[in-house]
Amino acid sequence: MLKFEDVNIKKADNFFKRLLGFMFKRNIKYGLLFNNCRSIHTFFMLNKIDVIATDKNDEIIKTYKSVKPWKIIIAPKNTKNIYELPAGTIKK
Repeated sequence: MLKFEDVNIKKADNFFKRLLGFMFKRNIKYGLLFNNCRSIHTFFMLNKIDVIATDKNDEIIKTYKSVKPWKIIIAPKNTKNIYELPAGTIKK
């Protein structure tokens, strides 16, 4: 699993966590892991977020920086997991 030095990762491991994600939240200080997920949306989010798509080995396939609210992301076909992170987490 990916590790981030300054961001704790929580699993969105039930229906409600996956449904709500970061909707209606301000000042996000942690990341969310969506297993077996290939697409996300940023509807009702109050902040931009960074997004990482990984394969079954948790190798990064694609990154999305500073995704604005009201966007839809459909990651590449071989995506297994999606990480939602506070904006600015992805440095490169």
